[in-house]
Amino acid sequence: MSRKDTVEALFKGRLGAPNAPSAVERGERVRTGAISAMGASLAQLSENAKTVARLQDQISAGDRVLELDPADVDASLVSDRLMIEVDPTFEALVVSMAESGQQVPILVRPHPTEAGRYQAAYGHRRLRAASRLKIKVQAVVRTLSDADLVVAQGKENLERRDLSFIERAWFARRLEDRGFDRSVVIAALSCDKADVSRYVAMARAIPEIIAISIGPAPKAGRARWAELAEKLQQGDAVATAEALIRQTEFLSLDSDQRFARLLEVLRPAVEHKKTQEMWVAKDGRKVARVQRGTERVVLAFDEKVAPAFGDYVLRQLDALLAAYEGSLVGPRDGSS
Repeated sequence: MSRKDTVEALFKGRLGAPNAPSAVERGERVRTGAISAMGASLAQLSENAKTVARLQDQISAGDRVLELDPADVDASLVSDRLMIEVDPTFEALVVSMAESGQQVPILVRPHPTEAGRYQAAYGHRRLRAASRLKIKVQAVVRTLSDADLVVAQGKENLERRDLSFIERAWFARRLEDRGFDRSVVIAALSCDKADVSRYVAMARAIPEIIAISIGPAPKAGRARWAELAEKLQQGDAVATAEALIRQTEFLSLDSDQRFARLLEVLRPAVEHKKTQEMWVAKDGRKVARVQRGTERVVLAFDEKVAPAFGDYVLRQLDALLAAYEGSLVGPRDGSS
């Protein structure tokens, strides 16, 4: 087989059997599990390549990689995490580090006020895992200003897609509360001024005790957090939420389940506000059932009592709607 034929066969799925039909021609089903596995492997390779590139940059910049006692490393001056006790992803990280070691160093700076100690810029979960396992933590040591530290912290998390929406919101608020310029907050979150304003507004709308109790809730995006923030502004919703987050059952849930549970409790029970009535014709026949709720009115016709009447009403809907909308306009000739 010539090189041209080999390449052509590769694209047609016939390598090794020039005259054989391809999988598509045979009508065979492509195994999506294998494709998914290949995609996951490629994603891992991409992440590993980024890790190697970062390490090469650090080495070329003259950064030192040390093994430190986790007890000698303090957290960043601004927390970017909403951690809860029930965190399966952290437990998986602990298992991974126990089996394979720490794959990527954390970034620290010499502590600005305490000799012999360090302060983490990023890698707090790896630091916690090393502390849990009672092993040294590998760390790149770099001299950083406060602004440099929080920008490096934010950029690392964004590159790893590590922070949930609400964690980004609270990170932005904490940076602002610490007095960092808006330009530093923008750089740390790699977003624009409008995004920062939205993040900070969201964090201020969610009481801290509630946000911390829920945790990162990675599956809950901006729209659902906005709904929760809106619910918390109504009546005694905050008191209801604070009572819920103290319950043992709530504390046994993971973060996404906690979010869903709280939102469910705060949503109004629409079904309890529904009313039902019968529409009775002049001759006494119960022709239809009317169900009224906060958002809709449902009209159900009894086909046994008035056969085909429902279809007749459907055909009149355009005319009924036009008549209704016309009644809202009122006189147009200036008369009253």
